[in-house]
Amino acid sequence: MANLQSIAGFPVESVLAIARSIGWGAAEILQSYYHPNPVAGESTLDLNIQDQGDGPVTAADVATNHYILNNLHAAFGTVEFGYLTEETFKAQNPAERLQHTWVWIVDPLDGTKDFIKRTGEYAVHIALAHAGRPVLAVVVCPELGKLYYATLGDGTFVETRDGAVTQLRVAERDRIEDLSVVVSGSHRGERLVQLLRQLPCQNQRAIGSVGCKIAAIVEQQADLYISLSGKSAPKDWDLAAPELILTEAGGKVTRFDGSLLQYNQADVSQWGGILASNGTCHTELCTQAETLLAAIDSSV
Repeated sequence: MANLQSIAGFPVESVLAIARSIGWGAAEILQSYYHPNPVAGESTLDLNIQDQGDGPVTAADVATNHYILNNLHAAFGTVEFGYLTEETFKAQNPAERLQHTWVWIVDPLDGTKDFIKRTGEYAVHIALAHAGRPVLAVVVCPELGKLYYATLGDGTFVETRDGAVTQLRVAERDRIEDLSVVVSGSHRGERLVQLLRQLPCQNQRAIGSVGCKIAAIVEQQADLYISLSGKSAPKDWDLAAPELILTEAGGKVTRFDGSLLQYNQADVSQWGGILASNGTCHTELCTQAETLLAAIDSSV
């Protein structure tokens, strides 16, 4: 895989440094809502939770989105770059992003339900896509105190708050029965439940945010994640940054038919079955998932 040489005339290193800085800043904003404010005793900032149809939105989502967008705009402008974020896309004219080859794809708070429930399993996703594919990614898991980052062709790294950086690789477990699966705690339709129940790998662990799930895989704590759309589907901002973090660590992310995901399309939903894995049994697992799902659907 060829290394990313430059980004719309900007040096890759400088773009990545800015994205990482913004990621840490976003994490601080989220934690200011998540943890008790020492100045105000035990109280926390008001989340002002609202139901937006697709799920809850909090003041933390909005504040963090505002911070990320303002800083990206200040650093890179809007001439060469488009922007797609969970909190602004509904009010945005799609032409504003579709006309751009370079597009920032942002989820300021992935795992809002987990944030509200205080499971600690929430994340910040910042990805840069070029011609529909992610080429730079930052995923921050604030409660782990870790920021994961990757650029195309240059590997995946984890940075801690003290500035220590370590390169990561997925585990090489290659017996399907031994693979560990990370599953969603709150986004499991009946078809997915049946599919997971029939897979040969039954070591399953529930984790909230997609970013946290992928972090578990690149940290060699798990091997596999399956997304299966139902009435709704994961969106670009759920998957773009985590995908590159995983693939640059040696893993794979495809649809069940083996095709790659495309981002910044007219429809921001990623429909169908998607498999993210450590790569060792990826094709076989995709085939098994397609076969099992066909049988499940035919029995309805």
